[in-house]
Amino acid sequence: MGDLQTYITKRKAKDPEFANGFESGYKEFKIGVMLKMAREEAGLTQEQLAEKLNTKKAAISRIENHAEDIKLSTLDKFAQALGKTLEINVA
Repeated sequence: MGDLQTYITKRKAKDPEFANGFESGYKEFKIGVMLKMAREEAGLTQEQLAEKLNTKKAAISRIENHAEDIKLSTLDKFAQALGKTLEINVA
């Protein structure tokens, strides 16, 4: 285990507030990364996707980099513009 992972593991064990914040932050980051990867797999730039969604490149960038407060309807439109479907699982 690397130094960073060791630190995170120890800090999470000692500090429940950090642990909760870390997990929610990671999930938000992960959503943005997944959206960016899907866009890139579709072969689209942010500008091209923005055109498909009738919005601006800055809006696509904001979605990919700050997905913490994104509506499900926006996620669905994003997926449809990429020729994909949105699936939600509760585990």
